[in-house]
Amino acid sequence: MRGPIVPYVRDASFPVRTAWYTGPRRLLDYLLMYVQEGEMIARVEGRGYRFRAGDFCLIQPGELHTLEGPANTITPYVHLDVFYNPVRERSFVVRSGMVDVSGLDELIQPRLDEATGVVVPTRFVPLSPAQFRDTMLKAIGIWQRRDFLGQLESHYLATGLVLSVLQSYSRGSSDSPDQPEFLNWITSFMSLHLSEPLSVSDMAVRAGLSASRFSQVFRNRFGRPPHQFLLHL
Repeated sequence: MRGPIVPYVRDASFPVRTAWYTGPRRLLDYLLMYVQEGEMIARVEGRGYRFRAGDFCLIQPGELHTLEGPANTITPYVHLDVFYNPVRERSFVVRSGMVDVSGLDELIQPRLDEATGVVVPTRFVPLSPAQFRDTMLKAIGIWQRRDFLGQLESHYLATGLVLSVLQSYSRGSSDSPDQPEFLNWITSFMSLHLSEPLSVSDMAVRAGLSASRFSQVFRNRFGRPPHQFLLHL
């Protein structure tokens, strides 16, 4: 049984690292990561992902995964519980190499799909990426103050992050192409990636649409095709 949604930040930081690797492990809590600079490779339950600057990553409880930065990276992260657990103070961030979490059932958070029915991918795109990024970075900075008000505000901001993730992938919400809010995130995404090659196919994949459907929805939403819109940013 899951408890109520009461996000609790357990650890948060802005690691600036040269080449690094986190060995196989299974977490008890959730891990939100933002690739601020560089590239990160994640392997989650046997599937590989390559994250570039501006991408977001979600590792859910119990998922067998490895993480790697092949070169210099800045990858801000937040370890958090999403659901209330009265013994959460006993929980901890699982370190590299720990894959057997049997016997820790009372500390393991439920997965989002199991608890809420919302399926969130490992590489996720918030509805408003720039706002999500700014909120996440603020939550990390405030949490690191380690005072009472800082802890309280970081938990509050984490609630907004969780809400954003769930809204982004809930059925019938603004993730539907028929909703006027659909693609609100795309302008922020384009702005964040102006220095990189952007293709309609890449953006369509992020929106969960075919390239032709994405172009049609984009034109209906913004009044011009993606490549013309990009030229005016």
